[in-house]
Order: sequence, then C-alpha cells, then structure tokens
Amino acid sequence: MALVVQKYGGTSMGSIERIRNVARRVARTYDEGNEMIVVVSAMSGETNKLVALCNEMCEFPSEREYDVMVATGEQVSIALLAMCLESMGYKAKSYMGFQVPIITDSAFSKARIEEIDGTRIREDLKKGTIVVVAGFQGIDRDGNLTTLGRGGSDTSAVAVAAGLNADVCEIYTDVDGIYTTDPRIVPEASKMDKVSYDEMLEMASLGSKVLQIRSVEFAKKYGVVVHVRSSFNDNPGTLVTKEDADMEAVLVSGITHDKNEAKISVMRVPDKPGIAAQLFSPLSEANITVDMIIQNVSHEGFTDLTFTVPRTDFKKALKIVEDAAARVGAAGVDSNETIAKVSIVGVGMRSHSGVASKMFAALSAEGINIQMISTSEIKVSCVIDDKYTELAVRVLHSAFGLAKG
Repeated sequence: MALVVQKYGGTSMGSIERIRNVARRVARTYDEGNEMIVVVSAMSGETNKLVALCNEMCEFPSEREYDVMVATGEQVSIALLAMCLESMGYKAKSYMGFQVPIITDSAFSKARIEEIDGTRIREDLKKGTIVVVAGFQGIDRDGNLTTLGRGGSDTSAVAVAAGLNADVCEIYTDVDGIYTTDPRIVPEASKMDKVSYDEMLEMASLGSKVLQIRSVEFAKKYGVVVHVRSSFNDNPGTLVTKEDADMEAVLVSGITHDKNEAKISVMRVPDKPGIAAQLFSPLSEANITVDMIIQNVSHEGFTDLTFTVPRTDFKKALKIVEDAAARVGAAGVDSNETIAKVSIVGVGMRSHSGVASKMFAALSAEGINIQMISTSEIKVSCVIDDKYTELAVRVLHSAFGLAKG
C-alpha cells in the first residue's frame, strides 16, 4: 500500500462537474489499494473575486484580515469534494489548514510552513478515510489564519507529502507536464519527461507557472518525487526529481518569462558603507522580494542602484524606496512597470561555454534591447521591454533547438 498525495488546482476544481471528475480520479487511485490525501485549491476565479473585494474595501487592507478573507475559497472546495466522495460510497473528511494543523510563520499572504502535525490525518488514513486538505493556508503560533501566496497549494501538497512521508506527490493541473516553454506562445514546445529540482527551482523563480517555487524547495529538501500531470487526461506527465547524467547532456532545458516585474532605480546614491542596507532593509521588513540588482560604477562619490520587484508589490515598494532614498540623500527615484524577464535554464550550462553570448546574439538580431542581466550556474536572465516578451521567448526557443522532434 502506497501513500499518495494528489493536488488539484483551481481549474481542475472549476465546476461541479470538474469536481466530480476529480472525485472519480481520486477514487480510482484509492481503489488501487493506496492511502489518499487530496490537497485542493479554491475553484478557479474565486480567489481573484475575494482579492477584488478586499481591494474594493480599501487600498491597503489589513494583512491579517486579507488572509482571513482569501482563505475562505478553499473551504468550499474541500467540502464539495468530500461530499462528492461520500456520495460515491467512500469515507472522506475535509480539513482546513488550521485543523490539520499546518503551522506557519506570521508573514501574512506570504507565510512559510514551519511544521505539519500529521497525527489526525494518520488516524483517518488508518480508518480507510480519504483525507481532503485545503491548500494555500495554515495557522501561525498565535492562532492567526495565514495564506502562503498565490500558487501556495502546490507548497501545501509537497509539504504534506514530506511531513507524512508519502511515496509520491502528484500535482494535477490544466497542462499535462512541464514544457520547454509556454505552449501558448510556442506551439512547438516539447514536454519534458523529467526535470531536476535545481532546474525546476530556477524555472519556478523565473516565471514558470506550473509549480510554485517553495513547493520545489520542499521537494528538493525532503527528496519528494513530484509528478506533474493533467487532471483532464491520463497522459504521463513530468517527474521533478534528482539530477542525473541525461539532464546534464542538454545545454538548455527551458525558456521562461515573467511579466510580473517592475524596475526601480535610485539615482545618485551616496557611495559609502551602510547605504544599500538602509535602502533594502525596509523592503525586506515589508516582505517584498527584491530580484535583480545592478549598481553602477561610483562617480564622484555617488552611484545609481537599479533593482526589480514583483509588479504586484510595485506601489508599496515605490513608496518605501522613495522614503528611504530621501533619508539617505539620494537625488531621486525612477521606475518602470512595463518590463519583463526572459530566461534560459539548464544544468548543462555548468559544463558548456558560450550560452550567454548565444542568447544575447539571438535577442540582438530581433532588435530587442537588454536592460539588465542576471546569471547563475544554470540560468541567464534578461530584463527587456514587456512588449517584446513573446517574441523573445519564440526566438530563444528556436535558437536553442527546443522544438518537438
């Protein structure tokens, strides 16, 4: 008997008929002799509606109350799925995050899972019960409801799989695996049979929407094998697993893009110790992630600092940076919301040279200007004008020969 964790996203849970389809798939896996934990998201569109209500109420909602509000979407999903399974003759029981409990820190809307107490779930599994858990949410040590950020149900599923030593964590979504790039932009994109944790970490951080980055971090840390599959067919998906020699033979595995980017530049910053900390510490305290950072060469004791933040945090970040810039005596702050990040990813880059220059040449040939560059062992990222995003993805996908066949 294997312990299987299955996760179904909002699209898979998007209607009563789709929930029935999920229930049939869950029941089939259970009937094969497996213990079952199912982690689900809110029905598609529900979280967006809840967020819109929060923003309609006030421009900057209380972060605690925001989480109380948006955590309600999954309560509907888990109840409906458990009801459906019971109507089919199976024992099923739903759990909100706080009922498990899934313990998190107190970073509202971006909470991190610290601990999962699987005692109650294990007792249910022993009784032959199919356990249905709300994704995306938990509870902090002060008893406050918390949410894990968009895509957090992936993290919930992998964390539950790790916490209960599941044999596999199957992530069901509206695509049947992980592709070399977004098939909506490049129809010739190829589905990958497997991808390493490190490649998936880079792809998730660089804009691939298939898996949330913290879910991959959990999977790598605890050695959880993740199988990404479609909830609408039985096709084999993509395994996210440990790196092997076959993966290293491929120069570039995938092309990612992210339009959720904004650029902030602080002009004529005094070039002396401690200034960067004064600029970036307030952003860290506000739980705003800073991505790419460029500092120009110092000139006459001053320098310019440019960095990117998520576009969703742009207004909040800009205000924080403007206040910090005034305190340190910078000349001013410039910003740009119309940027995007395109990236190439592949563990093969560790042992091959000339990858970056090939990327730059391909973009240059199409007249696409590069505003910022960031690199690691297995990725190269470029910030460009967001109107060129799709063109850049197609050009790079072709340049590195990633099309089918």
